[in-house]
Amino acid sequence: MSAWGVPAESADELAIAVVVALIFLGAYVVYWVLRNYLLKLIRKVTEKTTNTWDDALMSNRVFHRVLRLIPLTFILVCVQRLAPDQLGLIKRLIFAIIILVGARTVEAFLNAVSEIYHSDKDSRRKPIRPLFQALLIVVYLFAGVFVISVLLDKSPWKLVSLMGGLTAVTMLVFKDTILGFVAGIQLGANDMVREGDWIEMPKFGADGDVIEVAVNTVKVRNWDKTISTIPTYALISDSFKNWRGMSESGGRRIKRSIAIDMNTVRFADEVMLAKFRGMALLNDYVDQTQQEIDAANAERGIDLSATVVNGRRQTNLGIFRAYLVNYLRENPKIHKGMTFLVRHLQPTPQGLPIEIYVFSSDKIWANYESIQADIFDHVLAALPEFDLRVYQQPSGADLAALSLR
Repeated sequence: MSAWGVPAESADELAIAVVVALIFLGAYVVYWVLRNYLLKLIRKVTEKTTNTWDDALMSNRVFHRVLRLIPLTFILVCVQRLAPDQLGLIKRLIFAIIILVGARTVEAFLNAVSEIYHSDKDSRRKPIRPLFQALLIVVYLFAGVFVISVLLDKSPWKLVSLMGGLTAVTMLVFKDTILGFVAGIQLGANDMVREGDWIEMPKFGADGDVIEVAVNTVKVRNWDKTISTIPTYALISDSFKNWRGMSESGGRRIKRSIAIDMNTVRFADEVMLAKFRGMALLNDYVDQTQQEIDAANAERGIDLSATVVNGRRQTNLGIFRAYLVNYLRENPKIHKGMTFLVRHLQPTPQGLPIEIYVFSSDKIWANYESIQADIFDHVLAALPEFDLRVYQQPSGADLAALSLR
């Protein structure tokens, strides 16, 4: 019995309880000082520096979570020294909380690293967010195992072996995550998609810029400002178009055709040739081509007066194609070092398509559309000068005109 009539064991337990309460109070005071003074000091320092990485650490609350570990560790050390063989449950609870806070600190740090990495707009950088998210899954998985083992006072390796027997259930529960993780590795290894890429995937209604590549989903901001969410593994199992190659090349393709009414194609007579010689873009071409044709016909002794199909002759359509080539070569907005074609396509019931296949040197969407429109505005307006006509299906006005005849 003690001097106060309280059993010695009860007095010792009361003393331990009081000391533990004081330890918790002291830990709270330490945390209060750290949060209200040290954390504010760290924030002021990060705001004054020119670096961006410390701002990312602050915005992702890395320092906040590190500071939380200090009072928790203080409690655990003090309780261990106060009662090495007692208070087992309290020690295990504090240790479990430290593990969880530690996992949260790792998460904040990885988020900060990912933010720093992706803040660099270098297009050659591969997205690492899926890798970090997969790493976080592993971190929380092991954190959960260790928390359970600490609370149950069991070896964590026994729990790991038990989980091995639940592999089938684990794979079923985390099927999408596992598929996304594997797909993320393949996307990164093969450099198939990066944040900022313009991709098209009609199956998911996606046509726009990739804004996030995660373990489970890829987010695409479409041109109408809507957001399409695509399962990451769908980019491996299905086909999609990535426009990055165009963005990194020297130009953007213009591939468009106009249908010529084949009834307007004819041989060029002297009147037409004289007219074409008056065009600055055709003067040299008409003269040189006519000299070659006259020499070839003379060498073969062709009688040109018998019929127009004897020998070689220029046609209004051939001269028009030459005009298009020269017009496009004179256009400073057309890339001269990439594919450059003006060609016939297969004739159809709707006419003879003449296709322009070139690349604009300006890849910005609005500018590209303007360049393309200017070219075809000119082409359509120039056609009548070559006695050619665009094929166009009859409209209501055409039918009305016919009824009045």
